[in-house]
Amino acid sequence: MCSGGQGRPFFFHATGIAGGVRIESTLQVPVDSTPLASSWHTRFAGFFAHPWLGVLSRSLASIFGGYALAATSAMFFALALPMPRSQAVLTGMLVAIVLCACAALWAFATRTALRAWLGIALPTALFWLGSEWLGVMA
Repeated sequence: MCSGGQGRPFFFHATGIAGGVRIESTLQVPVDSTPLASSWHTRFAGFFAHPWLGVLSRSLASIFGGYALAATSAMFFALALPMPRSQAVLTGMLVAIVLCACAALWAFATRTALRAWLGIALPTALFWLGSEWLGVMA
């Protein structure tokens, strides 16, 4: 119900004739002026609906996720490659530079920022687990 100027309820009346029968209906439209009382996840999702937050998230994924991916891949290849340790470290570092650039491309090529984070975090975790396993084996 809306208030009609002096605190009285305001109603919309509609009348019409359908098939020779007169139809009269009253449409009451409630208007609530209190602040939106939504659940926390709705407000949280609404906060991330701003476009600049997606760009910020992708940038952070590119910078920090790319660095973590490069560091763990260099560590993994230094332990995993069957060559002298100095050459394995150098090869791992060269591959890490390429993977860091690919992480930056991936962060902005995916459809959502969540996919960007997952696409960088999953290989990072796998390289780290492989490095831990090879470190234990060494």
